[in-house]
Amino acid sequence: MAPGALAKPQRRGLLARRLRIHIGGALIGGETLGVATLYKFGVAEPRKKAYADFYRNCDSMNDFEEMKKAGIFQSAK
Repeated sequence: MAPGALAKPQRRGLLARRLRIHIGGALIGGETLGVATLYKFGVAEPRKKAYADFYRNCDSMNDFEEMKKAGIFQSAK
């Protein structure tokens, strides 16, 4: 080969090599989306519902009055 000549391009097995790379990436990407979906519907949505239920039924003034009667606050009488 001459000093300035380019190397020949790969012709055999090019499709198989590219498919191995892309199939591996697709499997990893698919697993990631599955885990994200499971987290969203298994953890995040129930947590948001629990917070919404808590704040829908929350009476902060009643809680404050109970804590004041219990003597938790030193400045409130």
